[in-house]
Amino acid sequence: GCRSEEQFREVLREIEAEVQRRRQLIHQSVERRAIISKCYKPKHPEVYTLQDSFLAPEFLEIVRFCTSPGADLQGLLCYLESFSDKRIYRLPVFTEEFCQAFVDELENFEQSDMPKGRPNSMNNYGVLLNELGMDEPFLTPLRERFLRPITALLYPELGGACLDSHKAFVVKYSLHEDRDLSSHYDNAEVTLNVSLGKEFTEGNLYFGDFNQDPTPAPQYIEVEHVGARGLLHRGGQIHGALPIASGERWNLIVWMRSSAIRNQLCPMCNRKPELVEAEGFGDGFTDAPGEEAAETVNLCAL
Repeated sequence: GCRSEEQFREVLREIEAEVQRRRQLIHQSVERRAIISKCYKPKHPEVYTLQDSFLAPEFLEIVRFCTSPGADLQGLLCYLESFSDKRIYRLPVFTEEFCQAFVDELENFEQSDMPKGRPNSMNNYGVLLNELGMDEPFLTPLRERFLRPITALLYPELGGACLDSHKAFVVKYSLHEDRDLSSHYDNAEVTLNVSLGKEFTEGNLYFGDFNQDPTPAPQYIEVEHVGARGLLHRGGQIHGALPIASGERWNLIVWMRSSAIRNQLCPMCNRKPELVEAEGFGDGFTDAPGEEAAETVNLCAL
């Protein structure tokens, strides 16, 4: 859309500033986590370590089936609620008691004077759970022990059996903050979206095409949020959130990633990634030259 050299230079400056901003994100996050770990006093410290009692009995039954001899996709689908042919599934995940305690803890953190990073470039309200120190004691075992046996059957071609990293955050919607979320797809192979509460009306999710198979007139479907239940979908499924009409909604989002898949093709730019060193999970890319142990590296350079 640039009509002059100056307009082009202005756009280029904006892009360069955004690149620099993103390069600083991981360092800023590490600094915030150190401050939070030292200074923040949790209201519900028990919610930081995953316990089987937090999980719905029906969810544990699904996991038992998926880890049993002879488990297959058709058998798993008997336990799940499916939506159209878009491979979107709803299932119970947490107990209502855990959801209430978890949201209460998040509100306590939000009301504190701790530094806060926001989930992503689209959500302005929410919490990055790695900065609360929840990755190792809660989210990694949730992904490895409980979710991966399910995704192995549902999404084998997306690395469902080898989802080896994640980014997890909670987003908040209310009338005077973020009310909705426009169409997008996730930087993930598989996404889990769990409705934690509180009381709200409307705000359904909507799903369109898979990002690699767009159609001229995509068919959208709406899916209602149900408290303590989660939706599993492909990260590349184009989706968004309609505006809530009243109340307040908190959602746990877990972007699950498979380095075996994304090392071959970046899910965001659809090209073979050019990898650079990074801290933490590094957006799920790894580099293992020769026989050396895999290192975590950052998002592919654009």
